[in-house]
Amino acid sequence: MWTDTPFTRMVGCRVPIVGAPMAGGPSTPALVAAISGAGGFGVLGCGYDSPDAIRDAIRAVRAATDAPFGVNLFVPGPYDVDDALVADALRRLAPLAAELGVELTMPTRFAEDFDAQLAVVLAERVAMFSFTFGIPSAEVLAALRDAGTLTCGTATHVAEARALVEVGVDMVCVQGAEAGGHRGTFLGTPEDVLVGTMALVPSVCDAVDVPVIAGGGIADGRGVAAVLALGASAAALGTAFLRCPEAGTSAPYRAAVSAAGETDTVITRALSGRAARGIGNRITDALAGVDLPPYPVMNALTRELRRACTAAGRSDFLSLWAGQGAGAARDRPAAELLGALSNEAGQAADS
Repeated sequence: MWTDTPFTRMVGCRVPIVGAPMAGGPSTPALVAAISGAGGFGVLGCGYDSPDAIRDAIRAVRAATDAPFGVNLFVPGPYDVDDALVADALRRLAPLAAELGVELTMPTRFAEDFDAQLAVVLAERVAMFSFTFGIPSAEVLAALRDAGTLTCGTATHVAEARALVEVGVDMVCVQGAEAGGHRGTFLGTPEDVLVGTMALVPSVCDAVDVPVIAGGGIADGRGVAAVLALGASAAALGTAFLRCPEAGTSAPYRAAVSAAGETDTVITRALSGRAARGIGNRITDALAGVDLPPYPVMNALTRELRRACTAAGRSDFLSLWAGQGAGAARDRPAAELLGALSNEAGQAADS
C-alpha cells in the first residue's frame, strides 16, 4: 500500500503527506489540525513566534485534534548589523513606506529568542520538531530525544543531508529548488545549490539511511506519487495549502497566489535578507541586486512595511512566499484537499 512508509510508521499518521510549515501567517493551528485530522501530518511554522504564541498554537491544535503534528523553528546563525547597510536599506525603503503612510526605523529586536522558543517545544513534547537554517547543538538534540520528540532537519543538497544524519536526526526534509519560502541552505550559498526536487530526492535517499521527506513544487497527488517512487517516505506541500480557508494567508497574498503562473516566482533577498522563493512584485524588483543587510536584520526592517501593505489590501511590498507550483493551489478546505491529494496519489501509484 502506497500509504505505508517509514515516515507514516514513525510519526503515526495515515497518509505520507506533510503540510509544510509556513511561518509568518499562513501556518495556523486550524490548518495544521485539519491536515493532521484528515490523516496527513501538519507542521506549525513558528519561526517568528514568541514562546507564548508557540505554546498557545500547540495547545490550540491539540484542542482540535488528537492526531500527531510537528513544530518548525529557525536555527539562529551569526549575523552582523552593518550601520551603513542598514541606513542604505532604510533609504531605499523610505519611498515605498511613504506610499503607505509609515516611517521605518531601526527595530529594537531582530528575532525571537531561539532557546526560549525551544523550551516550549520541549515542555509540550510535540510529536516532531523540524528545524531550518542550520543544526541545533548536540545538547538540544539529546534533550528532544529524551522528551520523546522526533527530529527532522532541512537539507537542500546531499552534503547537508549527510551532516544532519551524522548528528543523529530521525529524518531529513529535502527542499528542492522549486520550493516556496526561505531556502534552508546552511552549507554553501543558497543561490549556488538550487537542486531541483526530482534530482535531489533520489540523491539524498541514496546517501542517507533515515526517512526522507520531499518538498519543492509538489502541487497535486501526481507529484506526491512521483517523489515516493523516487524513494521519499513522504511529500511536503506548503504552497498547495495557501488558498485553504484555514490558512492565515492574507487577502492580497491569496489573490497573488491565485493569479500566479509557474514562471512568476523569483529567488529574492529583498524582504528578509535571506534567499527565498516568492512571487515577484515591486519590492523584489526594486531591490534586485542590491547589497542588503542579512537575515534577520532585513526581515525586521521590512516588518512594518509588510504589515501596512497587508492592511491596505496591497501585495506589492509583501513577502509572497510561494513555490513554482503556485498556480495549482486550490481554494478548498484543507481536509478536503488532503483527501483529493491522497486519491490522486493513489491513482498515480496504481497506474
